[in-house]
Amino acid sequence: MKRKEFIQRARKVSKPYRISDGKKFNLSDIDPDDTAEFQSEDKPRAAEALSKGIEELAALQDMIYAQDKRSLLLVFQAMDAAGKDGIIKHVMSGINPQGCQVASFKSPSAVDLDHDYLWRCQPHLPERGRIGIFNRSYYEEVLVVRVHPELLEKEKLPEELVDKKIWKNRYKEIRNFEKYLHNNGTVVVKFFLHVSKKEQKKRFLERIENPEKNWKLSPSDARERTLWDDYMKAYEDMIRNTATKKSPWYVVPANNKWFTRIIVAAAIIDALDSMKLSYPKLSAERIKDVALVKKMLLSEGK
Repeated sequence: MKRKEFIQRARKVSKPYRISDGKKFNLSDIDPDDTAEFQSEDKPRAAEALSKGIEELAALQDMIYAQDKRSLLLVFQAMDAAGKDGIIKHVMSGINPQGCQVASFKSPSAVDLDHDYLWRCQPHLPERGRIGIFNRSYYEEVLVVRVHPELLEKEKLPEELVDKKIWKNRYKEIRNFEKYLHNNGTVVVKFFLHVSKKEQKKRFLERIENPEKNWKLSPSDARERTLWDDYMKAYEDMIRNTATKKSPWYVVPANNKWFTRIIVAAAIIDALDSMKLSYPKLSAERIKDVALVKKMLLSEGK
């Protein structure tokens, strides 16, 4: 398959999961078990597609790094055990570490809470020519904080600002923030890895049975499961209010990790290709410099 054809294929595969206008979005429209045209017996074909996708990502990343004008920010949000870490590990495995930076956001620190909620993410935004990855992000402020509104007290906001409009205001602020990033050369692509409650339970139990993965579990994981419906409502509202053409959400079925990785890789390829990347064109002076270097090297003999 030729490169152009492969990129078109990637765009087609990821398109059903791309949400660029969230007004009519319903989370129930996306089945966590969906594998599109792939079946379980197609895993070898899926593995081959992912391998080729990783190669293409490496080529595109080399160009964005060389061009040094744009950057790409990938945001990953999901319930626990949906596979965020695995996605970053496998899909980005072919990327040059010099051109990629990853930031994981846990509970905000005391210093974070003394600033606005977007503050702690800004120092980790990708430099020009880089791909940045946020493992969780500022979106926690309309997810965890919305499900647990008591957390707003720790943010020490003036009382008059904590009203019924706070979530609507935050959606607007996030849209404006991502528009600002886009206008300054950073393309933002967001992923919600949509795992089912049943599959999450299965993965939690597998972690318990594997001593090497026990460290990933805590009592809070089980407690948060009791709020599953609240979280799904928060995710649905978040996507409805922050999915835009320039900063889309991809709601990716996550019950089958091998399929999730294909869709994420395809979406990243589409995003990078849309930037119309190319290697820098050399000036006449630089071309002369290259010719001079070649001449000097050849004159050395053996």
